Amino acid sequence: MKRRIPHIVTALVAAAALSIGIDAEADIKVGIVVAATGPAASLGIPQKNTAALLPKEMAGQKVEYIVLDDASDTTTAVRDIKKLIDEEHVDVVIGPSTTPNAIAMTDPAVESETPVISLAAAAALITPMDARKRWIFKTPQNDSLMAGAVVDHMAAQKVSTVAIIALADSYGQNWVAEMTRLSAEKNIRIVANEAYQPTDASVTGQVLRLVAARPDVILIASRGTPAVLPAKALKERGYKGPIYQTHGVANNDFLRVGGKDVDGSIVPVGPVLVASQLPDSNGSKKLALDYTRVYEQAYGPGSVATFGAHLWDASLLLQAALPGALARAKPGTKEFRVALRDSIENVKNLTITQGVMSMTATDHSGLDQRSRVMVVVDDGKWKLMP
Repeated sequence: MKRRIPHIVTALVAAAALSIGIDAEADIKVGIVVAATGPAASLGIPQKNTAALLPKEMAGQKVEYIVLDDASDTTTAVRDIKKLIDEEHVDVVIGPSTTPNAIAMTDPAVESETPVISLAAAAALITPMDARKRWIFKTPQNDSLMAGAVVDHMAAQKVSTVAIIALADSYGQNWVAEMTRLSAEKNIRIVANEAYQPTDASVTGQVLRLVAARPDVILIASRGTPAVLPAKALKERGYKGPIYQTHGVANNDFLRVGGKDVDGSIVPVGPVLVASQLPDSNGSKKLALDYTRVYEQAYGPGSVATFGAHLWDASLLLQAALPGALARAKPGTKEFRVALRDSIENVKNLTITQGVMSMTATDHSGLDQRSRVMVVVDDGKWKLMP
């Protein structure tokens, strides 16, 4: 269903008034697919909320946004992108929220030559680059980049062994693959590797095997509120060692559901989550604070999450790419979609809420170590680590 989102006024964004609600004759059509319901809703809800804050004009052109909910379901995600392409004739798609759905959406995007700016994390969406993946870009940090931060932190703490419990889907297993590769480089040995489903009600068996392996630390490679289940089970079984989580938990729903059971969790996150704690020298601090103020003005104090910021950053990327595409073709045409793909690929040194982005023909993420910081959960709050 096509969604018209009401105008939202804010004095913060000088570039344009923030709203969506453009008429059917809008010059540029942007499809957005998020997991607003289902197990990944803690990712998709802040993205859906952020969609209501996007600018109604870009590069001097009106913009229409069509927002669809894939309900955290792969089949629905495919149906959504086909609707956006075949019925709505969008120029670009932003989303979806999760890696499995993003992988499933790739074929329709490639077949129609429609550029996609994904909100999912897995590096496998864009690497190794080939004729299919050249249509896919992403704003979240690659799992390889964030896994590197985790392994570096473990090495600095003289960790020798790690046990992993990961989602059985592509997100969790991509993390396992990256941890296997990177930990070997630091002489950190993986002594146990367990999997679970995001809908599981218990992980007791897996946790018993993790604890029995007597690791120095445990990594939970999960996302959103399903990441709380292993943390709770570990505490119930008396595990006292450090627990690492991934950037897939970087929102307040994880803190709310986890409570005391996730206190002490060590997490790699994007700078926006702790924007007020960043040094003034951090190039993303101002943009991150601006986004935080705009979002919390609309949805309440403490409501901001990195997942919404990924959609905000997708909009910044699109704004940077549009002038080059508009110089070559008219929106609503195949030629424009091709021009937009090419223009996105040539965006350089774009400061976003999560770092600085420079796309290339072989790198459709464009982020480096400036896009990550390490935090710890301290008394139910995110605290920037030194």
